Amino acid sequence: MRLTRKRVCSALLAAYLLFSLYAAYSVFLKPRRPVAPRAGQREKQGRAEHAALRTDEWNPWEVDEKNDLQQKSASNFHLLKKMGGQEEQADLRVQIWGKAAIGLYLWQHIFEGPLKPADVSAQWREGSIKTGSSFFSFITGPAVVPGYFSVEADNVVLVLNGREEGKISHATQWLYYAQTLIETHKLRHVAVVLLGSEQCRNEWIYPYLKNNGGFVDLLFVIYDSPLVNEENVFQWPLGVATYRNFPVVEPNWSMLQSPRLYQCNFLGTVYKNSTREIVMEVLLQNRLNKLCWISPREE
Repeated sequence: MRLTRKRVCSALLAAYLLFSLYAAYSVFLKPRRPVAPRAGQREKQGRAEHAALRTDEWNPWEVDEKNDLQQKSASNFHLLKKMGGQEEQADLRVQIWGKAAIGLYLWQHIFEGPLKPADVSAQWREGSIKTGSSFFSFITGPAVVPGYFSVEADNVVLVLNGREEGKISHATQWLYYAQTLIETHKLRHVAVVLLGSEQCRNEWIYPYLKNNGGFVDLLFVIYDSPLVNEENVFQWPLGVATYRNFPVVEPNWSMLQSPRLYQCNFLGTVYKNSTREIVMEVLLQNRLNKLCWISPREE
């Protein structure tokens, strides 16, 4: 009996020792398994590996795509540079100062230039146009006064009203201002487009002409003048009254080839004691109103 108990105790002791040795081996000596990565980490790692694979893939059109991109970038750069330097590349720069209604006829009907704002009652209106290597700009409105705007060219066309004494006084102020700019070397050349007197009395502007000791290189005068020589003094058309909302007519060959409905026409305002009263008398007395299209205005 004692022997049996002794054997059982020995077996239990041996089992305990074996269990203790296994536990010590599991804790201190057995290598640990790596912790499984989380789902987010596995996804990031997968993306990185996929990107690396895509980067390493060979693209047979890669060189051509890069060349096309470089060419497009260079082309856009040159285009922007050309557009930005349009004014700087102009060989001739002319600024037109419109201080009479005929300035609008010059700019809108002859140059066919843009004008902003479109509001005819605006205090300041301006526009610009480039033709070949020449750049033209135009300013007009009551806010355009001597010394209070930027002179952007060394060649100026000054549009003035010299039809009557009150207008002449205002026109001479502009001529004095232009003369000051010439003397201070801020201007090189000045041309004048003048709405003259219907009686051809424009002697007041003669001293300003360069061949008379003045500074005005060219004079374009409306109506007439005994000084018209087709060299530095020219006759200029009256044009149309832009403030009456006459449309800008685009010329075409039909204007030259098609027969005209009337032999002459008269469309204008008949002022008292003006030559237009005489024109109306001639047209009516000779019954030219049947051959001519006549539409007078009293005011």
